[in-house]
Amino acid sequence: MSKSTTRALGPVVIVGGGNAGVSIAARLRRRGVADITIIEPRHQHVYAPLQSHIAGGVADRREVVRSQASVTPRGVTWLPERVATVHPDENSVELSSGGRIGYAQLIIAAGIEQRWDAIPGLEEAAADASVVSNYTLELAEQASAALRNLDSGTVVFTQAAEPASCAGVAQKPMYLACDRWRKLGLLDGIRVVFISPERAPFHIRAVADELSRTLDAYGIETHFGAQIAEVRSDASELDVVVDGRTTTIAYDVLHATPPQAAAEWIAESGLGGDDGFVDVDPGTLRHRRWDNVWALGDVASLTRIRSGGAIRKQAKIIVDSLTRPGRQDRYDGYSETPFTVTRRTAVFAEFDRRGRLQPSIPFWRTLYRERRFTYLMDRRVLPWVYWNLILKGRA
Repeated sequence: MSKSTTRALGPVVIVGGGNAGVSIAARLRRRGVADITIIEPRHQHVYAPLQSHIAGGVADRREVVRSQASVTPRGVTWLPERVATVHPDENSVELSSGGRIGYAQLIIAAGIEQRWDAIPGLEEAAADASVVSNYTLELAEQASAALRNLDSGTVVFTQAAEPASCAGVAQKPMYLACDRWRKLGLLDGIRVVFISPERAPFHIRAVADELSRTLDAYGIETHFGAQIAEVRSDASELDVVVDGRTTTIAYDVLHATPPQAAAEWIAESGLGGDDGFVDVDPGTLRHRRWDNVWALGDVASLTRIRSGGAIRKQAKIIVDSLTRPGRQDRYDGYSETPFTVTRRTAVFAEFDRRGRLQPSIPFWRTLYRERRFTYLMDRRVLPWVYWNLILKGRA
């Protein structure tokens, strides 16, 4: 496609200004696309993967937050509004302010919504200092203080049921905290409880075995196949249901993960599939009904296990489809979930949509095993790549 043809592609409207929205806008700009608008209501851009490190006490806000204006690519219009609905038959997006914006191509990168109210008592409990999380920046900072100050008692960590944004990262602050407590000689006096709806620490056996050794080494009490029925912050306790039986666990600190779902406007717009997420072809990321609608990241119905690490390949697929038709690859479902299991080592899971290991270094089949190298990648290299390459369309 010639540069002049590429410039005629727009207007391109991107819903969402996170990792997916900004990186795909930057890629399109580098291909010469001129008319691009990002709709994003938040004025702060957060590198979410490091929130787990903040909660675990090994990172701080300065590494995680930049202004939305500063990460918006040059030449791209940033519209700080919320989407009310999409009218795909009319090629327009309706804004919560009542205005509308038309598009030739619509890219939905709106992420996934946290539903704190989906578990009775959880939303109210999140306002209490003893309930923290790595799923918001503010609660991650509170988690850092709460876990650092704990020297005895019971701390409960919960993992969200799928669909969720990289659900396994709920384990990262747990391992980081346990590593610190062990080094300080406090771990034996702290009851650490892990509650997960899954039947194992991870859905791939080799990775699950690696994480099980970590759980055992820290003496973490595990409840797999479990659901949180209710949280009662006034009594500092929660009800856990496993195989139909309810157990009440009292806590001193609860590190909670909220249930998650697609935004309601996606289904209301007719863009959602059976699961409520944008119904796209899993290979091309193009909507199954409307040819000029695309989706990537957590908002797309692509794979059961979602992660930010999948976005780079997804963005390339869409940009190639729009600017180099006939030359693009198909998305193979690649995703990744890093687990920092100590303050020096990590287990780095890379896999495809069928749950097969897919290491980014093909000849290194055991890259998923606990290593210092993958910790440095997760903690140091990937954040630098994110700010300096991914958000600028260079990686």
